Amino acid sequence: MNTTKLKESVQKAGKGLWNSFPYLIGVILLISLLSVSISESSFTLLFKGNLILDPLIGDILGSILAGNPITSYIVGGELLNEGISLVAVTAFLVSWGTVGIIQLPAESILLGKKFAISRNFTAFIFSIIVAILTVTGVNYFDN
Repeated sequence: MNTTKLKESVQKAGKGLWNSFPYLIGVILLISLLSVSISESSFTLLFKGNLILDPLIGDILGSILAGNPITSYIVGGELLNEGISLVAVTAFLVSWGTVGIIQLPAESILLGKKFAISRNFTAFIFSIIVAILTVTGVNYFDN
């Protein structure tokens, strides 16, 4: 094993990580600010029980707000308690964890613009598909 190449690789990776910290900190602060400023009860104004529009609205909101999977259980439970449909909450949470409009500029810089846009677009579309299939499957197996 060539220790010189290993040392160079570790230094390059460390430098890249160090250079990405300002972007990552900015994204985390922006997500935190948006998540705190919008209450769960305000979501009831947007969701009207429409089986077509609710997943789309949930997907759009989840894409904009963004969050981490750990808190999704709490947020999802609160949204369901507010009377929002399961398909809308599922679309919201899937896109909340996988799509990130807020972090798109940082992701574009770190991973490339084409990759970041195609990844987010694909995750956006599949969030709706996963939500519909999940809820349809739950309803199918409950009967």
